[in-house]
Amino acid sequence: MSESIETGVLRTTVQVDGEPASYLTADTAEQDGPAVLLLHGTYWSRVWQPVLGRLAAAGLRPFAVDFPGLGRSGGELTLETATVPALADWVVRFASALEISGPIAVAGHDIGGAVAQHLLAHDQLEVSRLALVNSVVYDSWPAPHVRRYRDPVVAAATTVDEILAARRRAVTGALAGAATERRIAEYLEPWTDPRVGRSWLAMAGAADNRYTLDLVPALRRSTTPKLLIWGEDDVDERVEYAEKFTSEIPRTTLTRIPGADHIPTENAPGRIARTLVEFFA
Repeated sequence: MSESIETGVLRTTVQVDGEPASYLTADTAEQDGPAVLLLHGTYWSRVWQPVLGRLAAAGLRPFAVDFPGLGRSGGELTLETATVPALADWVVRFASALEISGPIAVAGHDIGGAVAQHLLAHDQLEVSRLALVNSVVYDSWPAPHVRRYRDPVVAAATTVDEILAARRRAVTGALAGAATERRIAEYLEPWTDPRVGRSWLAMAGAADNRYTLDLVPALRRSTTPKLLIWGEDDVDERVEYAEKFTSEIPRTTLTRIPGADHIPTENAPGRIARTLVEFFA
């Protein structure tokens, strides 16, 4: 069953591991167009909604998926299933459920960028191009507001209301000039479900920068084209990390988004969509 989110953008599901995996796609997407897999991190697929229709209009076939237990997907993450390697394995099963074969472009935001890097470095999918948007790289993560939940005592004592309050602060800052009460409410809505809150705490608890540090040697050997898009005002995933990645990892280019914070797709959707289309197409 599909639900229209906005003009041209649909939300639908596919079964993965016996649970519904929710994803955004476009009713205008060419069925034989190049597939683009869009991965979120500590937010959900909503981060990709501003650019998804534009990608489809350019002939691409985008899929912005919600990880298990997050966004609109079913299931629930645990400390074991929320690690970067486990999420990468799940993405492979998601792609298989959609019957995506052959080369696929992958984009990742936040921790979703770590999953995307893992997919490329470990040849889990035939990744044709890799894009990272304010992604975790090297030892840039977890951010302090996420790291505190790695303490199991803190996580166990955290209530749904406390998660909502913490997420409201994070979302408001991450949206920067694009923050409106309506948009903040849209981003926060999934976290009103205690199951989603527990899944988010599991992702926070499993956040470990060794997962990206371990990928660096393979990424340095990679000849796959890579694109970094970065909101320059991000105080956690700082642009200096993107500059380091660009200088050390071959075939990497960097596009900076002035005035944007951690979710630049909301601040400059047209520019980011054009940049992604040029890169992926």
